[in-house]
Amino acid sequence: MNNFAFPATLVPETKDGGFVVTFVDLPEAITQGENLADALHQAADCLEEAIAGRISDNEVIPEPSLTHQKNYLVFLPAQMAVKATLYNAMRRTSLSQIELAKRLNSDEKEVSCLLDPHQDSKLSHIEKALQTIGYQLVVGSMPGLKNQQA
Repeated sequence: MNNFAFPATLVPETKDGGFVVTFVDLPEAITQGENLADALHQAADCLEEAIAGRISDNEVIPEPSLTHQKNYLVFLPAQMAVKATLYNAMRRTSLSQIELAKRLNSDEKEVSCLLDPHQDSKLSHIEKALQTIGYQLVVGSMPGLKNQQA
């Protein structure tokens, strides 16, 4: 089960101020912000784009590493998290988009839209696709954890 909360490292930028943000699990994900709040906001956007890129390029989405005291947890936005969950489930079961479309009695275009990281999808459609391949979507929330240091 992936919670899509990735640890980010924020390094103070000594010359111009602000912070540089990196993710140990996603070396392609690097961003910066003018202050702590901005850096964490930019980190969430950067994380979302890194995961979208991995889906688009048919690459593995890693499980998040354990966090350390110097890390901040950055959460993937919900829409991208459910798309990534479907993407991971299809990879684990070696299920093609064509086969999933057949199981859903829909066409491949609809399944492609469910996986498209830049297209909004109805949660109920993604949930049905997950159930069709034997997965249960579980949603949760945690008060007070937004951009908290680990």
